[in-house]
Formats: sequence, structure tokens, C-alpha cells
Amino acid sequence: MKKHVSQLLLVIAVLIILSSTGYSPISSVFAAAPTVKNAVFVDKDNHSFIPFRFLNGYTGITTDWNAAEKRMDIFKKDVKLTLYLGKATAYINDKPVTLEELAFSDNGTTYVPLSFISEPLGLQLEWNTVASSINLKNGEDSATLPVLAGSLISQDSQPIVSSKKTYKVGSRSFSVQMVTISLLHPKVKLDVVLAGNTVGKVEELSSLAKRNNAIVAINGTFFDAYTKASYKAPYGYIVSGGKMLKNSSGDRRAMFTYDKNHLAALIPGLDFTNKFAADTIEGGLQAGPRLLVNGKVALDVKGEGFKDPKILTGGGARSALGLTRDHKLILLTSNGATIPQLAEIMKQAGAFQAMNLDGGASSGLYYNGKYLTTPGRQISNAIVIKYQ
Repeated sequence: MKKHVSQLLLVIAVLIILSSTGYSPISSVFAAAPTVKNAVFVDKDNHSFIPFRFLNGYTGITTDWNAAEKRMDIFKKDVKLTLYLGKATAYINDKPVTLEELAFSDNGTTYVPLSFISEPLGLQLEWNTVASSINLKNGEDSATLPVLAGSLISQDSQPIVSSKKTYKVGSRSFSVQMVTISLLHPKVKLDVVLAGNTVGKVEELSSLAKRNNAIVAINGTFFDAYTKASYKAPYGYIVSGGKMLKNSSGDRRAMFTYDKNHLAALIPGLDFTNKFAADTIEGGLQAGPRLLVNGKVALDVKGEGFKDPKILTGGGARSALGLTRDHKLILLTSNGATIPQLAEIMKQAGAFQAMNLDGGASSGLYYNGKYLTTPGRQISNAIVIKYQ
């Protein structure tokens, strides 16, 4: 009995220590395994590599790994490719060829040279420098992967950084709270969550974050915050886990989306239906207006369907999200900014694409167990970041 009591006390002590580090004991102890993300890696010499695991099952391709020989076999119809980790000699249908780029492993992922496999497997490559992505096509089949350039992300690197900064726009200075997340980091999991797990409910942002074991959370869509009814309708599309949680057919406002590899994008609301039907959207939500397009301020409030005449002139508490060219997500809150001022702030913060989220009393940013910006009311939904 004394032995069991001692063990229990030891467990409690460990939980207390974990809590004192700033991470939730629940998420630290019971966190799921890191989410597998596939990305094409382009090294400093402009050589391109694709994860070996991605190929298995894609467009009729099968693979086999021989651990003893460190050999990879790739099959498609009458084509057989063979290559070895770190070796320059490879084989196409058992005929030797010499590789300029060698297969390698890093952080548990094995990469094979894209130049070696693409032509024999009939893959057409379309590079998108704006989105930092590549589309692989074979007939009617296609897949789009994020592109990671320069260096790979270490599992031991810090994927989430919080900072407080001041940006000057015109004659005014704005103090902002900002959290920057490396979306391709293997331990980061992005999600969109509902208050009370139900459309129309509201909940404190901190409660919503803790309930979902999130280390970061920011308020999401607009919603009917002033109704006295118990159902407080959110406005716009809401998607999580590949499922439509809230439909908003015909809504033109900007929408934030991401796929299973955390390739994130901002799209017009009218483009959402077709993209969702293609079964590539894992999650997202709609708010707007769009602030930045390809690094430039781009405001089209009428085109997005906003009718409030003060949408561009009214100042207040703001929440916004931005995407960088190297697949980082910027979550930011600011006080007293107009929409045009917020766009300039996001540009200075390093965003390449950016959009506005719900603001006013809804504006809130949570990080590592506490508020960086405290909302003035309960909210309808949120974007959250989990650290696995």
C-alpha cells in the first residue's frame, strides 16, 4: 500500500513540475504522436527531394523499403526504380544510372531526388513560387505539397514564438501582441474549434483553448454576439477535420484554409465550394476583409460583400492572421487600428498574405496558459495550435 501511495505522490510531483514549465500537464503527458506532414525540400543548391513515404499509394505507385540494405524500390505498372540511401548508383528497370542528388534521411523522414523519379513515373511538376508549393500531376490525378527551401526543420527547434512589438503606421504607433507558428514543424497541429463543440454556442477563449489542449488560440469568425437568444449564429464557412461544420453558400468574404500538410492559403469565399469538393481542405474559417495579397495591401471590402460604411474608417480592437512565404502563420492582435492600418501592420510584421478576423470585444489571443490579449466577451469559434 505504501509503495502505491509513493508512486502516486511521484506522479503528482511530476505533473506539478510540468505545469510550472508553462505547458499544460494534460497536453504534455497525453499528447498524440506528431502529425506527419509531407513537403518537398529544396536545398541550397536548388536540388529537390520528396518524402519517400508520400509516394506509396499516390497515383498507382507502390514502394518497398529494405532496412538491412537501406534500399528503396518504387513500382508503377511496368516501371521499377531502385535507389539506396547515400549512394550515387540507382536503377531504372534494373539498368544502372548515376544520381547527381543522393537519397537521405533526416528527422525520421527519408527523401528521394525528385529529378530521378518524376520522368520514369510520369509525373508533371508545376511550381508555384507565390504559394511556395508544387503540384504533381499524372493524368487526372494531382497533389499539391508545400515547398520547404534552404534547410529542413529540426524537431528540436522552437516552432512557436511569442512577441510584443510596436509598428508605426503614418503618424501613429501601434503596440501589438503576436504569435508566430512554423506550420511545417512536425510537432505542430493546426485546428479550428467550436465553442462547446457546437455551432451557435459561445465560450471563453481560454476555456476553449484548454479544453482542446491548445498552446495558442485566437478568435475566429464573426458571429451574432448581441442576440439575447441562446443560439448565437456564426457567420461564414467553418471547416475542421475535413468536415463542414458551418455552411455559408454564396458568401464572398475572404477565407483561411489549410490541408493535411498544413499548406495554408487565403482564398475568396466564392472559390471555397469547388476547393472543398476536391477534398483537399482539412480546415478553415471565413472572416475578412482580405488585408494583403502577395505582400501588398489589397482591400476590396465591397467586393467581399461588406456593407458597413465605416468598415474602413472605424478603429477598434483587431485580430488578424497572416501567412509568410516560408509557411509560418502569424496571429496578431492590436488596439485602436482601422482596417487599412491593420493591413500595414501585418505587412510590417512580415506577412505575405493576411486577413482580418472578428474584432472588437471578440479580439483575443491566448498563449501558453494565459492571455496576451483578453477578450471582452465569450466567442463562437477559434483557430488553435496544439504542440504534440
